[in-house]
Amino acid sequence: MSADATALAAEMTPYISAAIGAYGGAVLARVRDDAADATVGLGRRLLQRVFGHHGAREPLPGPLADLAADPDDGDAMAAVRLSIRKALDADPALAAEVRAMIGGAVTAVQQVHAGRDAYTAGRDQVVVNYRLPGD
Repeated sequence: MSADATALAAEMTPYISAAIGAYGGAVLARVRDDAADATVGLGRRLLQRVFGHHGAREPLPGPLADLAADPDDGDAMAAVRLSIRKALDADPALAAEVRAMIGGAVTAVQQVHAGRDAYTAGRDQVVVNYRLPGD
């Protein structure tokens, strides 16, 4: 497995997790949900690109079915990530397309600003900044 495919599969994980959580077993269906946020929509498109489009009633590929059944299962997510990594390694054009899809996404950056006694008082403040591509 190439390091590039491993890194790319890891970058896809938050989008995939969000899409599976929102769509469940229908994550590969062609339906479009205009109300879905950018992260969920991108995750669904990434999964469709790697695993193909499926009808809402068609069974999901094994690793995706396991993850859809339990989106919080770390082992199921690891199996999906491994399947994606293998697909990216096998198809450089697919890897380039996925890289472009992720590169054009709005990203969330988390910054934590803590006061002097934040650890004991529990007063951490989390600020999330959204950056557009090219910022």
